[in-house]
Amino acid sequence: MRGIVADRVNAFYGIPYGAPTGGDGRFTAPRKPQSWTAVRDCVEFGPRSPQGPSGLISEVAAVDRREPASEDCLRLNVWTPSLGTGRRPVMVWLHGGGYSQASGSFIIYNGANLARRRDVVVVTLNHRLNLFGYLYLGELAGEKYADSGNAGMLDIVQALEWVRDNAAAFGGDPTNVTIFGQSGGGGKVCTLMGMPAARGLFHKAIAQSGSNVSGTTRQNATRTAQTFLERLNLKPGQIDELQRLPTEQLLGALRGLNFSPVVDGKNLPAGPFDPVSSPLSANVPLLCGSAETEVAWTRGAVIDDIDDAALKQQVKQDVRGISDAEADRLIAAYRKGRPGISNVDIHLILASDNTMRSGILTVAERKADAKQAPVYMYYFTWRSPVHDGKLKAYHTLDIPFVFENVDLATAMTGGRQDRYALQERMSAAWTNFARTGNPNLKGQLPEWPAFDTITRSTMVLDNECRVVKDPNGAERRELMAVRKQGGPNNVD
Repeated sequence: MRGIVADRVNAFYGIPYGAPTGGDGRFTAPRKPQSWTAVRDCVEFGPRSPQGPSGLISEVAAVDRREPASEDCLRLNVWTPSLGTGRRPVMVWLHGGGYSQASGSFIIYNGANLARRRDVVVVTLNHRLNLFGYLYLGELAGEKYADSGNAGMLDIVQALEWVRDNAAAFGGDPTNVTIFGQSGGGGKVCTLMGMPAARGLFHKAIAQSGSNVSGTTRQNATRTAQTFLERLNLKPGQIDELQRLPTEQLLGALRGLNFSPVVDGKNLPAGPFDPVSSPLSANVPLLCGSAETEVAWTRGAVIDDIDDAALKQQVKQDVRGISDAEADRLIAAYRKGRPGISNVDIHLILASDNTMRSGILTVAERKADAKQAPVYMYYFTWRSPVHDGKLKAYHTLDIPFVFENVDLATAMTGGRQDRYALQERMSAAWTNFARTGNPNLKGQLPEWPAFDTITRSTMVLDNECRVVKDPNGAERRELMAVRKQGGPNNVD
């Protein structure tokens, strides 16, 4: 392969780690790529998986390369300080976008700064998404499509096999691989921790603002598949037709359907953290956490201040099935725990606690309870000045700090000088965790103790970084109590 060298970093883009997935490759496990003998130019990012229109807010859309889509999407990118020498930690990034959108080629995922400044090898990748990666046909069409509900995850497993087989040629250590990801990428990290095929292919894990506790049941996944087939006027006996239809026609039938990894009994035997942390990854240290106002990034989110009546109605929407009295109790708890908090902040923080933060806390608790590998918990509260400061510490904002790419992400972070100190601390902690399984590095952060379900020690990441035992614990306990009394919530 021929790549490029820029500012002392070797970069290779669009390396095929799997064969094209179209035609008879649809809804089946990935196949190895065709080999080549000549020198292959790897200087351009490969295609992303076919997907619907982006739902990104403008601040994040600004860092999306919007590369073309194709079913020949099993490609990865590598950044390394040098080739064939050294045994550097390898950090494999799994992109967000749920399990339906985006790619591993966003501008903020550029691994050059991490590779150069932290002496690591960085890998990002594309894999099958939405129906192409997670349409479960196993119950309807038998063994031929037994892998269909987790095809996208099996793509990632094959990429990790590529890393195992090739990391040394890129100066990496195949026995020291960390998987890390944000949002849907955090869910993919959690899913891999429960997959037999992934066992031993990674040695540390980082889940940012995303989790997968239970997975999708075969029953629910089959119901989604039936709805999808009905939209295409196909019966279960005609499933092979799906391998011949144009991608545009398939994508046109996606509206309103959600796809995610399926507990199929084979590739994913059980929920990765349900009812306990999977024993398959018992010895894998985990670093995980969330941002304070995750939900502020949702299109149409309430980000302007609201009066007391609107707040109560919003809280009842945020935590489904609760009464007026329970909403009042929750609001009072958040006011008491955060004196002077605005109404819109109560909504944004509470809604974030009830979704992304709740899921990641469940993962951390069950992993810590296993007492076989350490868990390190963080809470990101640095607030961005963009959008008149109304998005605050929103979903995805932590990514450029981890990658040391805040200068590539001014649409997300703004241009304040305080970005750099936090970037330095976070990238140092993340890469030291990848190197040693412990994020502590002298002179960067206060001593960061492992999380347990008694002290619940958490690193709060902001202009002042500090360790807090069970941050906002009173609100957490009140939210848990109200949820147990009320109806189901939308975690997972």
